[in-house]
Amino acid sequence: MAHSAEGVYLRRYRVATRRDKTRAGYLEIKIMFFSLADANAPSRFPIGPGRQLIWPIMESAHYFSAQPAGPFTRKPLTVDLAGETRRLQTSSGIFSPDGIDKGTAVLLADVPAPAPQGNLLDIGCGWGPIALTMALRAPHAHVYAVDVNERCVTLTNENAGLLGLSNVTASTPDAVDPEVRFDTIWSNPPIRIGKDELHALLRLWIPRLAPGGSAWLVVQKNLGSDSLQRWLAAELDSSFNVTRESTSKSFRILRVRKASR
Repeated sequence: MAHSAEGVYLRRYRVATRRDKTRAGYLEIKIMFFSLADANAPSRFPIGPGRQLIWPIMESAHYFSAQPAGPFTRKPLTVDLAGETRRLQTSSGIFSPDGIDKGTAVLLADVPAPAPQGNLLDIGCGWGPIALTMALRAPHAHVYAVDVNERCVTLTNENAGLLGLSNVTASTPDAVDPEVRFDTIWSNPPIRIGKDELHALLRLWIPRLAPGGSAWLVVQKNLGSDSLQRWLAAELDSSFNVTRESTSKSFRILRVRKASR
């Protein structure tokens, strides 16, 4: 593999790179370049002028931007949520735009039902799979879904409307009343935003558990689930208990319980 000022050359293809990682994605994707070249550049990765391999998969790499690059074009999405097939909407520029990602699927399959009443929270809602599932399984609770990505907020609210759910409110984090406490939190937290940012995010929301409430987090093992568990245990005060509840398909589910009064 050779480097140039413009890109990385791989056999017959040149993969464009940018210094601005908000548009370029992360170096972690470079391991995939060889397999793409070996596969003769599948049609979903079109070749541009000069044999340049266009990299659309990273269009959503900075899905945690308030306003992601690219047009906000809605497209249909059919998924199974809460035991039934649902017809929703998605778009580029968000996390896992083409369906339910593996981590979220593990969370939805393995965690117990959310609190039947009170306030529930989805941290980093994307197009809404977690928040919508909570709302479907707990119709008498109110579900808050938060995301810094305004496109995600819009899609989650629209998808709730498509399902006839009036108990979902998606918003940016600053729009949530800081006095609200949550009986259940479900999240596939955005690990790739970086350790400091992730810790700040969890410091903001986990202490807002109501007495007796639980937060359930799904984290991939090789992305630091064990170290995150240790950090949570050290960071939170003695009224919280942090445990590893299960492991499935390379993901761990962590539980944070707030003591009852």
